[in-house]
Amino acid sequence: MNLSSLDWAAVTRLREIFLEGGPQRRAYWTSPADLQAYDLTLGERIGWKWDAVLGELAAAGWKPPAGPLVDFGCGSGVAGRRVLAAFGAGHFTCLRLHDRSGIAESFALGRARELFPELPGSVLSAAELEGDGPLGTLVISHVLSEMAERDRAKLVRLARRAAAVLWVEPGTHADSRALIDVREALRGEYDLIAPCTHCQACGLLAPERSADWCHFFGRPPWEIFTDPAWGEFADRLGVDLRSLPFSFLVLQRRGEGMPPAVQPGLTRTLGRARIYKGYAKIFACDADGVGEVTLQKRDAPEHYKAMKDGDASPLQRWRRDGDRMRPAEPPP
Repeated sequence: MNLSSLDWAAVTRLREIFLEGGPQRRAYWTSPADLQAYDLTLGERIGWKWDAVLGELAAAGWKPPAGPLVDFGCGSGVAGRRVLAAFGAGHFTCLRLHDRSGIAESFALGRARELFPELPGSVLSAAELEGDGPLGTLVISHVLSEMAERDRAKLVRLARRAAAVLWVEPGTHADSRALIDVREALRGEYDLIAPCTHCQACGLLAPERSADWCHFFGRPPWEIFTDPAWGEFADRLGVDLRSLPFSFLVLQRRGEGMPPAVQPGLTRTLGRARIYKGYAKIFACDADGVGEVTLQKRDAPEHYKAMKDGDASPLQRWRRDGDRMRPAEPPP
């Protein structure tokens, strides 16, 4: 991070807006300097969340259908750029950007042209946004908390025009629950790629699960913990650099190329496992529902250690034995 030209006042103001939440009546970008400061700091942290999602999709062998890439509510454009880097700019025919701030659209378009000069890029017009034509792959990042209910409904209608949807939100209870509503609205028309392990109704909609939510944690690059610039960022803004909670949803329209990457029989760990001596408590989601289960260390010593070290994959193939989880036979 280059601190020489960083506008700390802008970063602080933007963070306060994001923490306050609630529908935003006007754009909060006042200048390109706002976007530059955001892109280097708060935007980069969002980029690490996208890295976690995109890394999982790559490991599963999934790619969105070829065609346009649309970055809705693009801000500085960090989400769209991460997707382009992950799948390759050549996989897409063009980059289309939308933000209610023209300053943000110009900044995001300029940064994309710097990094991907061969990829055509342009701003999505209001007429295209309100139309009914196909969109390609739709990228959405950290927008739900800023939207009124009617605007969320418009965004779901927009998503229905996409061949695939990649959507990342903060890992709060409210944002996760809002993303579950999106899942339920679209699952009849789309294959659920991730994080879901099944295509049934979300298990968190059960009345007894109203206090729970679907969230995960990204891992920032280790080198930031020895970087004085990131240390100053953490001190000035009171940010815990280790904590990167997020929720996400990846959808693909049925009949659009590759089938879902997530296979039946998988169990996903929500949040973090709680580690105790000799066993772990896991909040598990699979086709049988959502609930806390116990994994004994002796049943899966390598996975127990990986969970303890924070290196375990959230997706595993287990078999339930009451409230106890055991490795599947044969092992994954």
